[in-house]
Amino acid sequence: MQKIIGPLALPQNERGEAFAASNIALCKYWGKRDNELNLPQNSSLSLSLGHLGTHTIIQANAAKDEIYLNKENLGPSARFSSRLIAFLDLFRPMPDYFFRIETHNNFPTAAGLASSASGYAAMAKALNAFFGWRLDDINLSILARLGSGSAARSVYTGFVEWHRGEAEDGMDSYAEQLPASWPELRLAVLTVSGAAKSIDSRGGMRRTVETSTLYKAWPEKATRDIEAIRQAIREHDFERLGSTAESNALAMHATMLDSQPAILYWLPETVSVFHKIWRLRQEGVPLYFTIDAGPNVKILLEEKNEGIVRSEFCEAEIVNPFIFNRVNHFPESASGERRTAR
Repeated sequence: MQKIIGPLALPQNERGEAFAASNIALCKYWGKRDNELNLPQNSSLSLSLGHLGTHTIIQANAAKDEIYLNKENLGPSARFSSRLIAFLDLFRPMPDYFFRIETHNNFPTAAGLASSASGYAAMAKALNAFFGWRLDDINLSILARLGSGSAARSVYTGFVEWHRGEAEDGMDSYAEQLPASWPELRLAVLTVSGAAKSIDSRGGMRRTVETSTLYKAWPEKATRDIEAIRQAIREHDFERLGSTAESNALAMHATMLDSQPAILYWLPETVSVFHKIWRLRQEGVPLYFTIDAGPNVKILLEEKNEGIVRSEFCEAEIVNPFIFNRVNHFPESASGERRTAR
């Protein structure tokens, strides 16, 4: 960490403020080769979720750390707080220096929609503004990764590849935005449940790596899949993109089902969505799905089929990953005040 920011020093600004979009991996990250540094077993490739993400404000605070999530003042013993405070400890300039954090997700938290990805990416960006580090995106990606692995990708928008890296210190494990755009591509976010997961992604990964016999085949499959997805992006081959992403997601969940005890994030409604997408595809509508560690489904589609998706999945929110319109105002802060975008 000090290789990136140097000696710890007091902030240069009164506050730091940032937004980061969430992302959905088309080729998944599942399993770590280093738990402390969040170094992955395989490279991964994601697509950002447009306006869905996390807005964070950081300021100095007297006497203690204060953490607000979606306007709620969380106590220090809350899991969200304790994990975030451990991350902030990496950057605390002195033991008696405290932070006030206001963070707001405009989608369900800890429900398999990558809230930790956008959360720690927004935090890294806000810390960069607060302390005046002036870091480039690669170094921000490394810092965000220390909080949550997939946050390495949420520093960017569009298509993003997170390189596995080989170095023990993790300095070559970072994400980069691919120089590619696909204006007709859409993602539909279908929130089956906004409840927190029964087992978080960190715990799920650890159990899978330690107990699943199927996991041995996962890194090799991920390597094949990421190359297929890169090629599909280059050629704008939607069928290849969708079918590879869907296969990759199902394979990841197969390793979880093979864990001891088994991990199943899906709900009956999740499986119903799978069957509905498969039926529509048989009827000639090219839709594909992907799903992270949770019950909520993301549907890959082309612009021309937006009407069908709105009709068949009326509760889904369709996003265009390649048109990120930063609105005139950020979401409300914990105090209810609206912040003007800068």
